[in-house]
Amino acid sequence: MNFSDATVAIAITVLLLPLVDIALEIEKVSLGDLLAANVGTIIAFAITFAVIARLWFSHHHIFEAAVDYDDTVILINFVWLASIVVMPFTANVLAHSDAVDPGVNALYIGTVLLSSLALSWLVVYLRRHPELTVPEGRVRLRTVDSLVTTGTFALALLLSVLFPTVGMFWLLLLVPANVVTGLVQRRRYSTSGRPGPP
Repeated sequence: MNFSDATVAIAITVLLLPLVDIALEIEKVSLGDLLAANVGTIIAFAITFAVIARLWFSHHHIFEAAVDYDDTVILINFVWLASIVVMPFTANVLAHSDAVDPGVNALYIGTVLLSSLALSWLVVYLRRHPELTVPEGRVRLRTVDSLVTTGTFALALLLSVLFPTVGMFWLLLLVPANVVTGLVQRRRYSTSGRPGPP
């Protein structure tokens, strides 16, 4: 966890570096012109910061259910970390490219999809190896949430390539997907008589 948290922190720091470079231009232009000329970089930073933060939160939640690890957990975790450290690059490509380029959309959303796939793989693996989790680990590791999120990213990737004019807005499909998974979880817990998920 400490190694993973440090890697995420470094990735977020690297994500900020293009904005640091942009700040030097304030000697030549006004703040308004500076922001207007670099709006793509600023938006890419904000979106990617939020994405990394959300993925880190999910990663943290998964490992709260774990008490031990094995070689497979380490392998899955490194796949997840690889996707995280690549995100500053994909954000920079997104900021400096045509917004309707399907290749750029595929690169960015594909990287996020890889991260989500790794987390889903981790959830499934830990559920199949209860010796690595706390006693209530199977309850805390919600497979449906992980798989729906991953499936939504995969759908967003496909649609962003087929209909590139919508671009990154396909990621908004996560909003109804989260609503659906929330309803499924509530229904499951209400029928089982157990308290709802945290």
